[in-house]
Order: sequence, then C-alpha cells, then structure tokens
Amino acid sequence: MSRLREIAALDPERDAQRIVFIDASLEFPWDTQRSLELAFYRTYAVPSIARLLDSTGEFNERAQKRYDDTQLLISAFCEHGYDSDFGRRAIRRMNQIHGRFAIDNDDFLYVLSTMVFEPIRWNARFGWRPLVETEKLATFFFWREVGRRMGIGELPESYDGFERFNAAFEQDRFAYSDAGHRVAVATREMFLGWFPGLPRSIGRPVVHALLDEPLLAALGLPRPSPRLRGAVEAGVRMRSRAVGALPPRQRPRLRTRERHRSYPGGYDLERLGPPTAEDATLRHGSAP
Repeated sequence: MSRLREIAALDPERDAQRIVFIDASLEFPWDTQRSLELAFYRTYAVPSIARLLDSTGEFNERAQKRYDDTQLLISAFCEHGYDSDFGRRAIRRMNQIHGRFAIDNDDFLYVLSTMVFEPIRWNARFGWRPLVETEKLATFFFWREVGRRMGIGELPESYDGFERFNAAFEQDRFAYSDAGHRVAVATREMFLGWFPGLPRSIGRPVVHALLDEPLLAALGLPRPSPRLRGAVEAGVRMRSRAVGALPPRQRPRLRTRERHRSYPGGYDLERLGPPTAEDATLRHGSAP
C-alpha cells in the first residue's frame, strides 16, 4: 500500500505526471495498455474519425507499425513525462503527423477524452484494485495538458465536464461507416496475429466480447453470446485477482525501452508514423 500512500500525498494537477507514471508503469501496465486499445476502437465508431484513419491506408497496409508507432509516442510522455525532452519530442512528432490533416476540434477532443476515461472505466470493470479519486483526477489533468500542447481548443475545465462531453459525443456521433468497419477489422486481425496458435474463429468473438453493444453496432461487428461475454470478463477478472495477490511491481514496465515487432533493431522517435513533409525535407538535406 506504500504507493497509495505516495499518491495520497500528491496533488492531482501539480503531480499528474508522477501519478500517471505510477499507474501506467507500476500499478496497472497491462490494464493501461488493454484499455487504450479499447479506446482506439471507440474512435473508429465516429465516421469522421474513421474516414480519416482509413484514408491513410496505414491500417490495411501496415497495422502493426501503426499500432507500434502510436504506442511508442504515447508511452514516451506517459513514462518520461511531457516536460522531459523525450516527452516533448513525442508530442512534437504527433503534431507533425496530425498537421497533415484537417481534423475537427471536437474530434480531437473526443479522442483525448477516450485516453482519460477508457483506462478509468476498464479499471472499474477489471482492475485489481479500484482507482482512488486522486488517480482519476490526475489522469484528467495529465491528458488536458497533453491536449494543450497539441493545440486542441476548448479544453474542459473539469473532470465531470469532460465526462459529460464524452458521453454526449458518443450518443450523437456513434454510427456505422464502412471505413470504421474496415479499420476495426484490421485492428482485430492484427491483435489476433499475436497468437498464431489461436484459431481466428475463436479469437474474433473473444475480442468482440470486450466491446459494448453500442460500439459493436457502430463498427458492424457481430454480438457475442451472453455466455461468451461472461466467460471472457470472468477470465480478465481472474487475472486481476491473481495480480492483486502478487507483491507490488518493483521495476517499472517501460514500453519505450522494449523491443517492438515493427522495430526489432530499435526506433527513431522522429521517424515514427507515416512520412511527413518535414521528413522529406530532412531526407533531401534542405533543413537548416
């Protein structure tokens, strides 16, 4: 319980970087990653976002690289903080990538909101311990600051206000699109590729069992049986109980220092994501 005592002594806004590091790298590294994967699925259910993602061709042509790039960029500032050189470089790279596209501010806000609330909701369903209020608020303050550094406008003033925005946006904007279905299927097939011994006929319904009914409908994915959904959720909770019985993790899990499928020999932070105009300039030696 020493980490909870440390968290209790911290301020959720001033110390948001430290609290997010504790949760993402020490307390809930596996849960954080799974919840952010579900957050990606939620963005596919918004047709305007899905069309943009689908138009890049990244999901159909190199889904694993797209996943690795996103994970590495997010991990850079979650693990090292957005005030660190590494974190600043990661956010700068994200801004370079996003700068190629005309993205509506509300779409940006919604994606940001999923980074806040999907880890919190996953923890409420499956966490080995409940998040305390300080952790929830720190998650909000952390991502709000990331949003500020990304140049997103109309950032919410409060946790509750952002949660209301998230719920209202999904109510108004979730809808089926062919693009959303394509990127959802490509992402699912990439996940299942990690388990070559698992038949796809078994793996696909398991993935669907972790998605709620409105999300499945918006993505055009089949509904799993209640029995399968219950079995999958029970399996995740069983894992959480086992984790809760273990001694606290002493060494942080740092994904920025792990090997990744797309980069077995290492990666260059400034080259993650699809090539940008700045990359082309640098390759041709025209940059100052």
